[in-house]
Amino acid sequence: MSLLSRRLLLCLGVLVGVALATPARADLTLTAKLVTVPGVRLQQVRLHIGDDGQGGLALTLHAARADVPAMGWRRVALDLDGTLQRDAQMRWLLDGALTLRGTPGAALGNSDLHLVVDAQANTLQADIGQAKAQASAWIPLDQTSHAQITLKNLPAAWLSGLLSTVWSGHPTGGRIDAELALDVHEHGIQSSGEFSLRGVGFDTPAGTLAGQGIGGSGRLGIDTQGGPAKLSLDATLRGGELLLGSIYAKLPPHPVQLNVAASADGGTLDIGRLRVNDADALQLDGSLAFDAKGQLARLRLDRFQARFPAAYDRYGAAWLDTLGLHQLSIEGALDGSLDLRADGPHAFAFDTDHLDLTTADGRLAIDDLKGGLDWSQQADRPATTLAWRALRLYRLPFGPAQGHWRSRAGTLGLEQPLTAALLGGVVQVGQLDWRPGAARGRRLETSLAVTGVDMAAFSKAMGWPEFPGTLGGAIPALRWVDDTVELAGGLSVNVFDGFVDITQLSLAQPFGPSPVLAADISLRQLDLAAITGVFDFGNITGRLHGGIDKLRLVDWKPVAFDARLLADQGGRISQRAVNNLTAVGGGGIAAGLQGAVLKLFKTFGYKRIGLNCTLVGSVCHMSGLEDSGDGYTIVEGSGLPRLQVIGHQHEVDWPTLVSRLKAATEGGGPQVR
Repeated sequence: MSLLSRRLLLCLGVLVGVALATPARADLTLTAKLVTVPGVRLQQVRLHIGDDGQGGLALTLHAARADVPAMGWRRVALDLDGTLQRDAQMRWLLDGALTLRGTPGAALGNSDLHLVVDAQANTLQADIGQAKAQASAWIPLDQTSHAQITLKNLPAAWLSGLLSTVWSGHPTGGRIDAELALDVHEHGIQSSGEFSLRGVGFDTPAGTLAGQGIGGSGRLGIDTQGGPAKLSLDATLRGGELLLGSIYAKLPPHPVQLNVAASADGGTLDIGRLRVNDADALQLDGSLAFDAKGQLARLRLDRFQARFPAAYDRYGAAWLDTLGLHQLSIEGALDGSLDLRADGPHAFAFDTDHLDLTTADGRLAIDDLKGGLDWSQQADRPATTLAWRALRLYRLPFGPAQGHWRSRAGTLGLEQPLTAALLGGVVQVGQLDWRPGAARGRRLETSLAVTGVDMAAFSKAMGWPEFPGTLGGAIPALRWVDDTVELAGGLSVNVFDGFVDITQLSLAQPFGPSPVLAADISLRQLDLAAITGVFDFGNITGRLHGGIDKLRLVDWKPVAFDARLLADQGGRISQRAVNNLTAVGGGGIAAGLQGAVLKLFKTFGYKRIGLNCTLVGSVCHMSGLEDSGDGYTIVEGSGLPRLQVIGHQHEVDWPTLVSRLKAATEGGGPQVR
């Protein structure tokens, strides 16, 4: 029995009482522009009572507009057709059809009403049924502000109006059973009792709070008297889905204990007490708040204990997705606390023992993570230790390491350098300062040193052709500014008997779906024989230098660069390498060298080789040593037979160029298009 139904019944009782107190007539019609009882306002009312021909009275009631502000029901049209009679115990009985139009959730659109008024027992009893929904209420005649209510199979949507008075959300489906006590006061209501849910759903305008298919049972308390509406809930939930901001929960079929104390005011929702107990997955104790737009204003977990993989599968996947950690495989346990607000994190702490974590894309994997971190934006925190047996970051396998950490003045820093083995070499993290609460600007500063990393193993790990050499260098300052990692200094790779120097290196959104890498690369005295041997391009001897400036990769695919490759100290080039360079440049053989003569020689002397490519969008703007008529020189020959390779395509589609290079290095020979 809804609050509206109870108040309408009282209003109906007033109208019927007035009619019965008038002198008896075969037909009686009463009209009124306005009828009010506390909390209910009826307008343009017409009541007719007449003989039903069977010893009773036929009653019809029409109200063009019924308003019940406490229920959020306005401009509701009401019609009642029934029979009124007295039984042997002198009780008034009313049976009829009640129709309401314009109610939220289409509540009581076409229902049956049975009303018993027993003055001797001081009770008004009402039963309302519509389809499978049943509602009953018992109201003391001398205390009409109180009612005992029973609900069976009530559509949750019927509560839309009531919820709208305290919250912006609305039910979307499901059914409710309940046994409630209800007290109506001048400025609100109080209600408490037991309930059960079957497939209940709800939503909010912002879509940040939602539920679907929720089942369970528990006790509920509501108080809307003066000030924010207060809600208390002690429930056992079974199945369904919940969305609370960035937290998405897929509830298991077994019981999950939920204890909530909340207040709602002007569309805001403040859950001051939130306790969850899912025995094999998650236990937490904290608070949660949303603003009037449905955005997360506060998430405070004073204590949480998560057991994986169940906690990840049921509660953590969506939230970790927002942090760039997708499709995790995770085993172990994690205990800790969290203070997250609208302006970012204010504190966190966690401790774990033997936690294993891997992302599906292989960008991150941690084996046997032990220890924890403790950070606060305001207070200094005790020192902690965090160690792992193995760490794989962007496919690079790091060995065991242990870090000692301490939080001071909002900065979480290493107390001493951290060292880890990497592919036969060593990576050392010197000073490291992390500011998790920094919304903008510098979030992290550190320094790195890399020595003796085997390039063959490194290139294999990255999925590149294997080539010998070592990687080393120092990065005196690495900064995480906003969402970008910036490196000062550079890395130097000793490879192909020369050096590749990487400077101006930055990585934006490193854990996002499309990381953006930028760098300048300088090539110094690389052995072309070693390079062409590794990449199976055809043999070229000599030394290569040049650079790749303004390199930009999005999701590790090139979208822009300015590349200049030059071998200007002379050497030999094989017939196959000539063919490949010719095809890559979309050119041909010049200077009188005929195809028949070419077949007589396996290698040729050259003076210079030069090839440039500036990638803009998806087009590579090609050039070489110098312009030559309608083309550009790629190979300038030396000696006899004199060789000259001319490129004729100044603009080449980047995917086409990549396919040519791939064909060349795979030994099949590129196709000119």
